Amino acid sequence: MEAPPDNDVLWARSLHYAHSGSPALAGVSVGVREGEILAVTGPRGSGKTTLLQCLSGQLAPQSGEVWFNSAPVHTLGRLGRERLRRDRFGWIDPEPHLVPELTGWENAALPLLLRGTPHRAARTAAKEWLERLDVGDCARKRPAGLLQAQRQRIAIARALAGDPSVLFADEPSAPLHRADRAHVLRTLTTAARSHHITVVLATHDAEVAALADRTVGLVDGRRVSGVPAPDAEGRAAACSLSV
Repeated sequence: MEAPPDNDVLWARSLHYAHSGSPALAGVSVGVREGEILAVTGPRGSGKTTLLQCLSGQLAPQSGEVWFNSAPVHTLGRLGRERLRRDRFGWIDPEPHLVPELTGWENAALPLLLRGTPHRAARTAAKEWLERLDVGDCARKRPAGLLQAQRQRIAIARALAGDPSVLFADEPSAPLHRADRAHVLRTLTTAARSHHITVVLATHDAEVAALADRTVGLVDGRRVSGVPAPDAEGRAAACSLSV
């Protein structure tokens, strides 16, 4: 078993994963340095989400290795991966999955509360992030009474409030309008740099990818040397495989 590089907080080698027999990752290797913002780009269906899920422990790769801080993730059982995600990782989905019975601040504080953080400290951290994301007035409102963009900002606050070592963001600005998207992404990247959070960002948007320190391209579950912009129907032209 090859040891991961010392300066990589995340490192994966030769990841393979198939959904119901359909290959999603085919031998993908990638390293992410501590404090780096890495964009994983490619057209829809290229394997971006599956790669983030394998790196974060949501999925166990069918073959290959994943390491976090030089400790193997791919050998952990389900409970071990759940603890890792709860304690060290944050996750942002393309759509906000909030608990409908909880208020805005309770949703944002949920990872901290599950971790055992005192109630007052969790509430303070959650409200600080809601304010930064311009949804402080939503702290006492439940998701059903909020706009989609407000719910997404609360979901982003939830991911940041837990002070994760690594934040995985899967098309985090997808439900936002252009002006909202610019502000939220600036807040996200500024927070990552000021708090030394490593970010792995999946996107097919060139403007979003431009915020990253480095870009890795995927097409049909394989790393490629370049990913062209999708055409009007969202399809990408053929890309040469990287060597």
